[in-house]
Amino acid sequence: MILRCNYEEVTALKAGARAFLDRADLTNLAAVLAPPESRARVEALLPRLEGDLSLYTLEELRGVQTAVDVVVEYLREEMESAVLATHAADELAVNAYFAFAHGLAVANRVREIGEEMVAIIELVTGDSPSSEAVRSFRFPD
Repeated sequence: MILRCNYEEVTALKAGARAFLDRADLTNLAAVLAPPESRARVEALLPRLEGDLSLYTLEELRGVQTAVDVVVEYLREEMESAVLATHAADELAVNAYFAFAHGLAVANRVREIGEEMVAIIELVTGDSPSSEAVRSFRFPD
């Protein structure tokens, strides 16, 4: 399956992922801000953010979903901070809003693709996706 991402979405997710990883590196609360698995997922996603993403298994999609959700949550927090620190119409706040909105749109598409993958696995196998099916059932582009 292909996760389509436009330039603005890729740019927002890249910037958010880098900022998230940088913030986690600089704080003593890194374990709370970035549990090891979530942080690893964001680190793994970052080099893939060059355009559309091919997702071949439900397991792969779930890893991307975790990373995108972490980045979107970070972008939401940044947007809220920018609005409270400045003004809702301030350029910084508006830019933060658009970064969050672009990330949120991608997160929604990832969830939809995940639902489609689960439905296809259920249709083909006649049962909910097993841990084996999550890892091995391959979806073509």
